[in-house]
Amino acid sequence: MKIAFFDTKPYDKESFKKYESSDISFKFFETKLNIDTADLARGCEVVCIFVNDTASGEVIDKLYELGVKVLALRCAGYNNVDVKHAHKKIHVVHVPAYSPYAVAEHTMALLLTSIRRIHKAYIRTKDFNFSLAGLTGFDLYGKTVGVIGTGKIGRVFVDICRGFGMRVLAYDKYPSDDIGIEYVSLDELFAASDIISLHCPLTRDTKHLINGDSIKKMKKGVVILNTSRGALIDADALLEGIKSRHVGAACLDVYEEESDVFFEDFSGHIVDDDTLARLISMPNVIVTSHQAFLTEEALANIASTTIENVKQILYNGVCQNELCFL
Repeated sequence: MKIAFFDTKPYDKESFKKYESSDISFKFFETKLNIDTADLARGCEVVCIFVNDTASGEVIDKLYELGVKVLALRCAGYNNVDVKHAHKKIHVVHVPAYSPYAVAEHTMALLLTSIRRIHKAYIRTKDFNFSLAGLTGFDLYGKTVGVIGTGKIGRVFVDICRGFGMRVLAYDKYPSDDIGIEYVSLDELFAASDIISLHCPLTRDTKHLINGDSIKKMKKGVVILNTSRGALIDADALLEGIKSRHVGAACLDVYEEESDVFFEDFSGHIVDDDTLARLISMPNVIVTSHQAFLTEEALANIASTTIENVKQILYNGVCQNELCFL
């Protein structure tokens, strides 16, 4: 079995290398998968991709032509894959739950960093500036948090918020009745929440869920968190909400146009994305580079589940984590 990995980083190699054997060999490519790079998978039965690779219908046809049997995502989201087009061509599998704790905990870390100005205090004290001016935050206890999406990650985040004594409201297209969460409509959630956190997949229905109209429905000073998918938020509308002082703060681990920026070092370059540059320049915005998943436990689970997914498909023809069925 030969597996071609695209958009590979050092931590990917470390977590997957232990599974190499006489039966399984890996080819690691730093480049992202797209129509121009698909030919690198020649001779491989499996292609393994991440969130910013492109598996459009055109790319899938190319992989199928090359003899690729399985497209394995080492992540949960699959909005970058034309799953319908892959039907009856290539098996598509994903990792639905590598570590909901990693993402939920990072979300809370972003929130605490923002509202308690921890990032600003850290920078000050490195310069031996111990002034408290401008560092006043607010208590989470008693605040209302609106959680959009109550899958595995959303539920863990709900539990964390309850531990802080927060009131939790939730919205989900498919609400669950076994976790004691108060579900409300989106409009009710927008109007009542001091903090809004996104934990839903990116679909046609959820693209730009946070937009100019929805922001107007929110409380003045609302804090918006996104550790799910960048396109859930209309970045330009968010920027306008921040400039108008309606949005009090934003914490983003993802960004709609992140594919050409995130995971790379641009510290010595000028970034062409004006919206991203302006967001980062705002004093009440924190951006991390899609790192919410990045824990040792999550990487180990991603690697083991991905390899097991591939084995199940190639050896048994079925896999519980398959997204389209031949």
